[in-house]
Amino acid sequence: MITIEPGKCGGKPCIRGLRITVYDVLSYLAGGMTIEEVLADFPYLTRPDILACLAWAADRERRTIVKPA
Repeated sequence: MITIEPGKCGGKPCIRGLRITVYDVLSYLAGGMTIEEVLADFPYLTRPDILACLAWAADRERRTIVKPA
């Protein structure tokens, strides 16, 4: 569901090749919007799209490595 295309949205991860980035969705949720509000504002998105964004972010966080200075 999450796609990365070099010529689309600056190569940022997008949902199903659409021009809405994972960052956009996560920002809306972090800003206080509910999943239902995001879906109402973007009717071409689905609940599984939103959950895929959350899963992608969780996986990225899990892979983050902090190296001591």
